[in-house]
Amino acid sequence: MANILYLVHRLPYPPNKGDKVRSYNLLKHLLKQHRVFLGTFIDDPDDEQHIATLRGMCADLHVARLDPRFAKIRSLNGLLAGEPLTLRYYRDAALQNWVDATCHAEKIDAAVIFSSAMAQYVEDKRRMPVLIDFVDVDSAKWTQYAPKHRWPMSWLYRREGKILLAYEREMAHLSTRSFFVTEAEAELFTKQAPECGVRVEAMCNGVDADYFCPDPERPSPYASDESPVVFTGAMDYWPNVDAVTWFASKVLPGLRRYRPKIRFYIVGRSPTPEVQALAGDDVIVTGTVPDVRPYLQHAGVVVAPLRIARGIQNKILEAMAMERPVIATADCAAAVDANKTTELLTATSASEFIETITGQLDDPESAALIGRAARARVIARYSWEAHMSGIDPYISSPVMGGGT
Repeated sequence: MANILYLVHRLPYPPNKGDKVRSYNLLKHLLKQHRVFLGTFIDDPDDEQHIATLRGMCADLHVARLDPRFAKIRSLNGLLAGEPLTLRYYRDAALQNWVDATCHAEKIDAAVIFSSAMAQYVEDKRRMPVLIDFVDVDSAKWTQYAPKHRWPMSWLYRREGKILLAYEREMAHLSTRSFFVTEAEAELFTKQAPECGVRVEAMCNGVDADYFCPDPERPSPYASDESPVVFTGAMDYWPNVDAVTWFASKVLPGLRRYRPKIRFYIVGRSPTPEVQALAGDDVIVTGTVPDVRPYLQHAGVVVAPLRIARGIQNKILEAMAMERPVIATADCAAAVDANKTTELLTATSASEFIETITGQLDDPESAALIGRAARARVIARYSWEAHMSGIDPYISSPVMGGGT
């Protein structure tokens, strides 16, 4: 049993959004064999109620409160300091003091870092083995944002992408091992940071197929005469906002010409004003729901029209586990190991989405067949335990060399 310092940029419980699903399952895996000292942030007041649960799981817990409004303003200081804004956003003196005190008082055998922003807390601890779960190449995400926005935001995103990449390279070079959510993300990073290639590998996402499982007793949230097309996700995350606004404006009008009873359900927490403005007779914005499974299980189809997507999307795996036909953009679907004609469908243009969605709604038998094949694929390929165990050799090894 090792003592693990685990640093996460967002409270890893409850597992109700993409990054928290992964960080929670990594925490759960670490707890099976080790004592975990968890340092993390809370950026949602609703999560305060879950602190006691995590405190009961961990050897120690430090929670730093983060107000996104003030954090954004504070992060701008990074412009003067020549730092990534991401680091300033997640910089907290009390958390740093807790990390230092924990490392001094406890024999910490390894640090596990979730997301590049949290690596700053162990920069001076060169003798400690450090394992970084970057998840995605965050710098590439910011670079992708740039052409989608006007100046000055385009300049700001481009700058963040460039400077954050330099920081990612530095920390990956100093770490024992770096992990990314897919082989494609790992390859992208090693192309941009070839000096780190020998210490980079993929550690894929999974899905809890016992939890995300169809239940014939689960009631439908939909009216009996409607054809629900469903998107799930955190609705304050810009790629999700971009996806649903594009779908509502470019795809939904064409769908309704074929099927007037189609309604687009946007299911997820914290919808932005832009998302809330989409609500109407044919678009339902639910906000936070107590359980996403009824919305998935009884959907006609589930869509993932993300035009910017890094890594693998948990929303796709969860919908597949619920035996629903999922239609995603080709780039979004590429990260999922599934047959793109029998287990997961793809579309790129609005016309392709319209054709594929109506095809599934018009042929329930085909939709059911794809759904069953999708769940079988998830069970066979996407076990959390199997994937998270990829970190074990770098913790259990009696000798773990640090970076150079």
